[in-house]
Amino acid sequence: MRILVSVQSCVERVQLPPPSCLAPWDHISWAPRHPFPTVDVPDHAHYTIGAVILAIGITGMVGNFLVIYAFSRSRSLRTPANMFIINLAITDFMMCIIQAPIFFTNSMHRRWIFGEKGCELYAFCGALFGICSMITLTVIAVDRYFVITRPLASIGVLSKKRALLVLMAAWAYSLGWSLPPFFGWSAYVPEGLLTSCTWDYVTFTPSVRAYTMLLFTFVFFIPLIVIMYCYFFIFRAIRTTNKAVTKINGTGSTRDSIKSFHRLKNEWKMAKIALIVILLYVISWSPYSAVALTAFSGYTDFLTPYMNSVPAVIAKASAIHNPIIYAITHPKYRMAIAKYIPCLGFLLCVRRRDLQSTNSSFMSTRRSTVTSQTSDIGDRLHRTSTVKSRLSSASDSESAWTDTEADLSGMGSWLASRQVSCDISKDTAELPHFKPSSSKSKMKSHDSGIFEKVTNTSRQGQVKPAPCPLSHV
Repeated sequence: MRILVSVQSCVERVQLPPPSCLAPWDHISWAPRHPFPTVDVPDHAHYTIGAVILAIGITGMVGNFLVIYAFSRSRSLRTPANMFIINLAITDFMMCIIQAPIFFTNSMHRRWIFGEKGCELYAFCGALFGICSMITLTVIAVDRYFVITRPLASIGVLSKKRALLVLMAAWAYSLGWSLPPFFGWSAYVPEGLLTSCTWDYVTFTPSVRAYTMLLFTFVFFIPLIVIMYCYFFIFRAIRTTNKAVTKINGTGSTRDSIKSFHRLKNEWKMAKIALIVILLYVISWSPYSAVALTAFSGYTDFLTPYMNSVPAVIAKASAIHNPIIYAITHPKYRMAIAKYIPCLGFLLCVRRRDLQSTNSSFMSTRRSTVTSQTSDIGDRLHRTSTVKSRLSSASDSESAWTDTEADLSGMGSWLASRQVSCDISKDTAELPHFKPSSSKSKMKSHDSGIFEKVTNTSRQGQVKPAPCPLSHV
C-alpha cells in the first residue's frame, strides 16, 4: 500500500521503522498494529481540521439541498439552462455528504481507519464529483456565451432533453478520468495528515507523472481556458451592446432596441453570477493544484503534512460557495426560498411586499398565456367554421363535408373548448390571487365567437342551444 508522503523510496515499507531517508518527515510514527501510518503532529491540529471539515460539510449539505429544492420546485427556475446549476448543486451536495463525515471521523481518530478499499472509494468519489463540478462550470460558461453573443442563433437550441444529454456526457467524462487509478494507472493513497485520500501525485514514476500531467491538462487547464475564452467574448458583446444602445438613445430610441437591451442586461446578470461561482471555484482549487504541481516537478522535500492538508480543506470548501452566492445575488432564488420555506425569507432579507409583487407578476403572465392560447384555438376554430360554410354552399357532388365529418368537427370544437376550460381551471387552482370574474369577462366575447356556428344552427332548427362548457369557468 503506497502512502502519499514527500519521499518516495521508502513509503512502501509501512511495517518497518522509519528509515533514515525520511529525514524531512521523521515525525511520522509507524504503528505496527495498524496498516496505515500516522503523522506525529499535535492532536489539536487533527481536531481543528476535523471541526472545519464538519462545518463545511453541514453548510454544504444544507445550502446545496436548498438550491436543488428551490430550482426544482419553482416553475420560473425550471429552465434547461438552470439544469446545469442543479447538477452543480448535486455534485457539491454529494461531495459534502460523502467526504465530510469520513474526513471528520478520521480526524477524531488521528489516522485513516477505513482500510485500503475505503481509501480508494473515498478518493474516487472526491475525484468524480470534483471533476464533474469543473466540467459543469465550463458548460455553464459556454451556455452563457451562446446566449449573450449569439442570441438569435441560440433561441430554442437548448431544450431539456439536450441539456440532459450534455450533463450525461459531463458525468461520463468525469468517470473516465476517475477510474484509471483502479486499473493501475496511478493510485489512490492517503495524503497530508493521513486522514484523507487522493490520487498519487508524489510518486516519481513515468505512469504516475503521465496521469497527473494529463489530469491537470484535460480537467483543469483546458476547461479554464474555455471559460476564459467565453467570458472574454461575453464582456466584448456587452460592451458593444452598451455603445450601440447609447448611440440609439442619442438619435431616438425604439421600443425593440430597448427591450433587446434589457433582455441582454438580464442575461448579463446571470452571467456575472456564474462568473463569481467559477472564480471562487478556481481560487479554491488553486492552492491544491499548486501543491500537486510542486510534487509533480520533483520538489517534494519542500512539502509538509500541513502544506498537503490545508489546501485539500480549502478545495473541499468550494462546495459551500454556490448556495451563498445565489442567496446574495440571485433574486429569483431568494424569492423561491422565501415562498416555499417562509422561515428563511427573513434571513434572505425578502420583504413580503416583494414576494406579493412577484406572485402578481407571475399570475398576470399565466393569465396572458392562457388568454393567448385560447385566442389561438378560437382563431383556428373560426377558420375551420368559415371553410366548412364555404364548402357546404357548393354542390352536393363537390362537397367535402359529410354529416359524419360535420359531427367530428363539432366534437373537435367541443374537445378543444373543454381543454381550454381545464387549462384555465388548473391555472386558477394554482394561483391563489386569480380572480375568476376577470377571466370570465375576457373569455365571454371569445366564447360567442367559438360557438357562433352552433347558435345559428340551433336558431334555424328551433332547437334549444347546448350550454357552453366555458360558462363554468
